[in-house]
Formats: sequence, structure tokens, C-alpha cells
Amino acid sequence: MYRDAPLFINPASHEAMVCFQRRLAASEGVHCESCWELFACIEEDKIVSKLSNKPKLSIKPPWAIKILALREELDLNQTAFGHRLESSAMAVSRWERGTQEPPSHSYIEIGNIAGDPLCWYFWGRAGLRTEDVMRVVPGMRKRLRQSHTRDLEIVSAGSGNRKLTERVKLVAVPLLKIVAATPGEKGDDVPYLQDAPVESMIAAPKDWCPRPSSTSCLRVQGHSMAPTICDGYIVAVDSSQTDRSKLDGKIVIAWNKDRGLTVSRFKRYDHTETLQPENPQYESTTLGRKDDKWKVLAKALWWIGKAP
Repeated sequence: MYRDAPLFINPASHEAMVCFQRRLAASEGVHCESCWELFACIEEDKIVSKLSNKPKLSIKPPWAIKILALREELDLNQTAFGHRLESSAMAVSRWERGTQEPPSHSYIEIGNIAGDPLCWYFWGRAGLRTEDVMRVVPGMRKRLRQSHTRDLEIVSAGSGNRKLTERVKLVAVPLLKIVAATPGEKGDDVPYLQDAPVESMIAAPKDWCPRPSSTSCLRVQGHSMAPTICDGYIVAVDSSQTDRSKLDGKIVIAWNKDRGLTVSRFKRYDHTETLQPENPQYESTTLGRKDDKWKVLAKALWWIGKAP
């Protein structure tokens, strides 16, 4: 019964090991006191060995624990939670296990979903400082703490005591640290908007952003889209709207490996697709139907700019 005993384990004494081996060879079993001591030592070492071979428990990072807690609080499975973030269930699983950290644009949308006070943690993970958020949306934190919601009560512009009768929902839209050029200029070489770093945040009415999780802002450089979009404007875009069959006549963000990011008006003529400037003094760009050099990344939703 003891032939499977691990004789390689350090014995209590050399004498006991010799006796133990001799009796095992003679199939006599274990009888003397020294052998019982050795057997107890072996069994103890076996237990210690088993314990030491147990896999060590991995410690999740705080951000993974908070994401899991938020999803469970919302009573959503990973698929539904990922759908709200324009991400897959597999991505959510990796976040919650702590094997992969969410990208900055996902952190911002998680913050939008979480609301105060947890939103500040997720926005911070996205690289946004609290003072940046406060500068963009003055008084936001105070209002959030009062209502514990992202519905903000806004006072109407102008003089007098006029106020909006309904609450206005605001969403935090990331302002990406990239530039899209107008035709004739060269933009930043960023083929995927979701990989771009975040510069700051812009608060916008929710009805301006039908898909908040896929909405972002970027700056425009160049004059060929004037007077519609001028140099220095900020354009909000929806990266989920890339179906060319539905973008005829719309302003889009496109990317080319030689010209980088470009903001232009997308036009279709039978089987021909073009990117057109607003200023007729600049040339249009013709896209081949099977041309893989140009990629439509997003549709423009709205734009803002400072008065000259």
C-alpha cells in the first residue's frame, strides 16, 4: 500500500529511510517507530507539495473590479454591456478579468454610463484631468452631485429669469488630439479614430449625439471646406456611420495613407464616388469602387468654431 510513497522527499533520518525501503522491498508494511515517523514526514511533505502546487490567485486591478461592479449594478450581461459601449462581449470579459485595459474612448463612455461619482474615476483612466472637465463644463460636478444623474438643468441664455422647463441631457464627447485636413492639405495619419489620444472633453446635448459611444470630436485644418467648415473648427463625428450607400451628400471623415485624415463632402454619381470640397477652386478626389487606398471613417454630425 506504500509502494507509491514519494521516496525522493527528504527523510527524517537516514536510518529510518533505510528501514523503510527494506520493509517496502520485503512487502512487510511499516511497523517500527522510526518508519512511522518517516511515513508521517512523507505524508506531511505531500500535503505541503500539494498546497504549493495550487495556482496562485491573481489580483485584479482596481479598474477591472469597478467595471465588473458597474455592469452588475446595471444588471446587464457582457453582451448587452458591450453593445452600449460599441464593444464585444469578449472585450468586456477581458476588461473584467484585468487582462486588457479598455481604450480611452471606452473609458469615457463607461464614465457617461456610470454617472457621478464613478464617472470621474473612468474619465481619469482615459487621461482626462478633473480640471479639464470642469473647464469645459463649469459647475458640472456640483450639479451632478445634487441630482446624481447626467440630466442637467440649464439656464437659458440672455437676460431675465427665463429657464428651460425640461431637463437637458448632456453627454461628454471626447475631443481627440488629431487634425483632419480639408482637400489640398495633409491631415494626421490616423486610420482608426478609436486609437487616437484624447485631448479634452466637450459637453453636448444628447440629441446631438444619437450614438454617444461612437461619437468623438476632432479639429479641422484648411480652407477648402469654407464657408461651411472653416479652419480651426471642431467637428463632431459618428464612427458607426460608414456605409457609403447612405452617405451621399454628407460630410465625412476619410483616410488615405498618403494624405491622412480628410474632411470632405461625399458624393455619388452612378458608379463614381468622390470627395468634394465646398470651395470650387479646389479639386475633387475620385474614389475607385474597389480602391482600398481611401477609407471612410465617420460621418460629420455637427461643428462649432470661434467667431473671427
